[in-house]
Amino acid sequence: MRKIAILIFNDVEVLDFAGPFEVFSVTGKRGIGEAFEVFTVAETQIVNARNRLTILPTYTFETCPFADILLVPGGGGYHSDGAAYGSRKEMNNPLLLKWIQKRALKAELILSVCSGAPILAKANLLRHKKATTHFMAIESLKEAEPTITVYPEERFVDNGNIILSAGISAGIDMALYVVKQLSGKEAAIETAKYMQYEYFNVNYMPV
Repeated sequence: MRKIAILIFNDVEVLDFAGPFEVFSVTGKRGIGEAFEVFTVAETQIVNARNRLTILPTYTFETCPFADILLVPGGGGYHSDGAAYGSRKEMNNPLLLKWIQKRALKAELILSVCSGAPILAKANLLRHKKATTHFMAIESLKEAEPTITVYPEERFVDNGNIILSAGISAGIDMALYVVKQLSGKEAAIETAKYMQYEYFNVNYMPV
């Protein structure tokens, strides 16, 4: 059973992590496809997500076990005084970036949703890669990693071991695509059907 670690942090966008969490959590539970062990991990023991949602992460950086798949969500921006919050703050958090770099060395897959892409860029994981992100984070992504090729119209892009999705709801599409790649088309269709997610195109192939 593959283990999936979903990173969360203060001001994380809820659907960025909760959408893929739902996909991976329900896959394989009805006898079709591989089941996954999914958990959250954060630097702190309590996380305050967007819109005042309080979360108790399963693990902290110190206690987190090995994960086959690492997912980095986004969410964030700048306050009126210019102070960064959410992903814009965490992309300059040395402890978080070092933790991602260490975990990425042994991970089978690294995934990002929305403005999680600039975090991966700052962790030096996107050199000369294809990428996408939320339309409001494209410039931040290019600044963080000038060597990338950005596909702003794509729901997600596939670099083999690094797959990145566009904003918020696009993380669901990406997660279903990962299910298809790992467990087959039938498993992805069954998961989307269970979730009543009618917009998933099982035949869509990303750049």
